[in-house]
Amino acid sequence: MNAKRNPIDALWDFFCSLKLTIATLILLALTSIIGTVIQQNLPPQDYLQRYGETTYRIFDALDFFDMYHSWWFLALLGIFSINLVACSIKRLPRIIKVVKEPVLVAEDPLYRTFSNFEEHLVKGSMDQVRDRLVAFVGKNFTNPVVTEKDGKIHLFAQKGAYARFGVYVTHLSILVIFIGAIVGTLFGYKAFVNIVEGTQTTQVWPRGSNQPIDLGFAVRCDEFSVSFYEGSGRPKEFKSLLTVSENGQTVIEKRPIIVNDPLTYKGITFYQSSYGPTGDAVFKFQVKVRATGEVVDVSGRQGQRIQLPGGASFRVVDYSPSFQNFGPGARVEVTPADGKRTSFVVLKAFPQFDEQRGGAFVFSLLDFKQRYYTGLQVAKDPGVWVVWTGCLLLVVGTMIAFFLSHRRIWMTIQPVKDKVGIKLGGSAHRNQPAFELFMDEFKKNLKTELNS
Repeated sequence: MNAKRNPIDALWDFFCSLKLTIATLILLALTSIIGTVIQQNLPPQDYLQRYGETTYRIFDALDFFDMYHSWWFLALLGIFSINLVACSIKRLPRIIKVVKEPVLVAEDPLYRTFSNFEEHLVKGSMDQVRDRLVAFVGKNFTNPVVTEKDGKIHLFAQKGAYARFGVYVTHLSILVIFIGAIVGTLFGYKAFVNIVEGTQTTQVWPRGSNQPIDLGFAVRCDEFSVSFYEGSGRPKEFKSLLTVSENGQTVIEKRPIIVNDPLTYKGITFYQSSYGPTGDAVFKFQVKVRATGEVVDVSGRQGQRIQLPGGASFRVVDYSPSFQNFGPGARVEVTPADGKRTSFVVLKAFPQFDEQRGGAFVFSLLDFKQRYYTGLQVAKDPGVWVVWTGCLLLVVGTMIAFFLSHRRIWMTIQPVKDKVGIKLGGSAHRNQPAFELFMDEFKKNLKTELNS
């Protein structure tokens, strides 16, 4: 009857298991798909409107709306990290032994494993052949180690031994990236804030929370502007001028930010995200009384009733910063003294356009001012430089693992009757086709050397 396994050994074998690696990677991939399909960190009312109350409660209980901060996703990352470390530790002693204690003497069983194997018979003494081969290998590969054993002379040469550690650099990079992601998750945040032109804020609001976060400094929106594609109301570009002040001192003044060009201060990044009008727009008109030729300049807010000569009045019902293909325009509703209302559009770019309407008043839109708020996404990620360090290690490890290889060559010199026999074999732990080409050239040059 087999002895009962030690629980510690069983746990170690579990974390060294390749099956655990595959299962964890599959689970991480599947859950990442969920995090991509379900938009993260929206307000609860958006999820309720989209999924309904029952589905919302289920998804909320499973932390699907903030998946990358959930305990189970972090647990998956932790399990994968432990698995990666365990597998690396299990293989590391063997790799170190291969690098630090190479096999210097190749026996016949080892030669039989080589696809790059060749034998030669040459004239001369053992010492002469040894000296020639040592010089040849040093010139065409690298200086070999010479070992004499049982009347035979063995040569061993290797290059790129430390390329075997490239995979460990890659493993380390993955762990560093995970650590950076966890640091950003635990100590960073993603939030939003709306700032009205001319106002400032010292707080931002994290997604899914009603508790604001203090920035430690003030951010003011000095100006907001938006441009539109010609012939449509679709925004082409919207831009905010932000000023950052701390302890009463201005540290960044009127820094323009647009989409993909954020502002960063003290590790907190502000991204231009959205915008919207706030308050009523203020319009300035020039109105001409057709009967008398009298011209007056009037101004007022959208919806406000504005008096005209003769007891008439008008108000702006609606407006567009880009009315069809004609630029800014306002829809005006005129109420004459007799109370019969008329409605029409006044275009800023065509001040004489209203002359053709034939009404008692001729309107020209001189200017309008709409106050906006700028919508900013705010992110703090103290782990971002850790992640970038991991990415750099990943590039280095990948280049070592895929472009460098541990190449080894063995040669044995032994007496064969009145001649000297030479055995040659070589192997590489990666990129076999390139090593085959190298060995073909190496053997060709060796024949030339031996025949000279």
